[in-house]
Amino acid sequence: MSLRSLLTTAATAGAISLNAAHAAPAASDLVFDADHYVKREVELRGQRIVVRAYENIVYVAKPVDASLQAMNIYVPDAYFRGERIGDFTADTAPIFLPNQVGGYMPAPPGSLDGAKMPGPPNRPNTIAEALLRGYVVAAPGARGRTSQGADGRYTGKAPAAIVDLKAAVRYLRFNDARMPGSAERIISNGTSAGGALSALLGASGNSADYDAALRALGAAPARDDIFAVSAYCPITNLEHADAAYEWQFQGVNDYKAISIAMLDFKVERKEVAGTLTPDQVTLSSALKTRFPTYLNSLALRGPDGRALTLDADGNGTFKDYVKQLLTASAQQAQAAGQPVGSAPGVKLEDAKVRDIDFAAYVRGMARQKPPPAFDAVDLGSGENDLFGTEQVKARHFTDFSFAHSRVAGSIRADAQTVRMMNPMSYLGAPGATPAKHWRIRHGASDRDTSFAIPAMLALALQNKGLDVDLALPWGIPHSGDYDLDQLFAWMTQITGTPATER
Repeated sequence: MSLRSLLTTAATAGAISLNAAHAAPAASDLVFDADHYVKREVELRGQRIVVRAYENIVYVAKPVDASLQAMNIYVPDAYFRGERIGDFTADTAPIFLPNQVGGYMPAPPGSLDGAKMPGPPNRPNTIAEALLRGYVVAAPGARGRTSQGADGRYTGKAPAAIVDLKAAVRYLRFNDARMPGSAERIISNGTSAGGALSALLGASGNSADYDAALRALGAAPARDDIFAVSAYCPITNLEHADAAYEWQFQGVNDYKAISIAMLDFKVERKEVAGTLTPDQVTLSSALKTRFPTYLNSLALRGPDGRALTLDADGNGTFKDYVKQLLTASAQQAQAAGQPVGSAPGVKLEDAKVRDIDFAAYVRGMARQKPPPAFDAVDLGSGENDLFGTEQVKARHFTDFSFAHSRVAGSIRADAQTVRMMNPMSYLGAPGATPAKHWRIRHGASDRDTSFAIPAMLALALQNKGLDVDLALPWGIPHSGDYDLDQLFAWMTQITGTPATER
């Protein structure tokens, strides 16, 4: 049954109108008001739950854009009556923190009715799913690369989005004793750029790098580390993503690029076909040669402890590891009754997937982005836009593209800003508290970034002793929240049955 969200204001003394005006709060207004809500009834697949909706809560005292620096918090009404939902109580329920960011664009708070959820109309409403399972949901909005003030200045360039999400976490921790849900069990979730921000939030907890920006916004005085991360197809590690992309796609010269635009806070993607120019072919070859040096510098080891490396041609144990991920994905699909034998490069024997010819598989996928895939030499990518400034729309963020820039007078983003957008920068960094549990999904048909990007992140996390669940689901393109039963099963596994209550 499709989701129905009945927006009925509760006829109780506790329910009052919402702050639709987004008035800028004083510091004292960062205190959560449990009496400021409306009641909503959610029906999904024949199940119903009544929730208290606290919407448009501005989570900083000095917002730049209060319409985006706001959060919708949804709490099962049962918790206010001392009841349990499954194993959870008002004190022990985890807080699910889904962001709505796509393309590093501005994102409003996630909505229970789905009206502001990105993606197609039939996209599952993850917020409703979480509520039915007993989670408290806090869905923050965040500024994005195209955000502008009334004076025309850009207000959402890097690192604004991650600063906003950290401020939302600080609000939840600051109010932990005042609201249902445990701020010690915050689980973030996001897709694409939102997946990257989810990962960055999980890797950089409590890092002093963000303190000045958080103070400027009047963020609540609290920690910003989180318990767990769910990241779908994270577009991350941007300063090395160009080289990783060419490691995978070099030699594939035809492409079907995706043009991204924003319409009413929804990311629209349109396909544009093309063929690499001779100059782009040269750039591709040059970028590919840079990747092994970076990969080897990470000193990654596989689950079996074996060193994962690449030779100068891009071959080696790391490539074998990525092939193993794809092979396992194909075999899982085959065993589940999804035939995979017609996919390029897949080698079957006795109806089992024995191997994948990586080069043939990648040719069959087809390239999506011309090189450089992220730091475009014409400053035309969304990532160039992300690294702009208040006055400058776009900047380069890698030495390579800056050296090969086709834009006269172009400038390069400062190294610290670039660092603050990469979760890899914070693994093992002094003062950073990483999330303990990670679930990373990147579809086996996803061409938005290289398979190497999620693989390197997962391995780096594992090598730091963190709990990581990585998979490349077969046949899945660039997308997220497509396996909610599995996602929530993982969340149940890592939270377990609470032994004690606060």
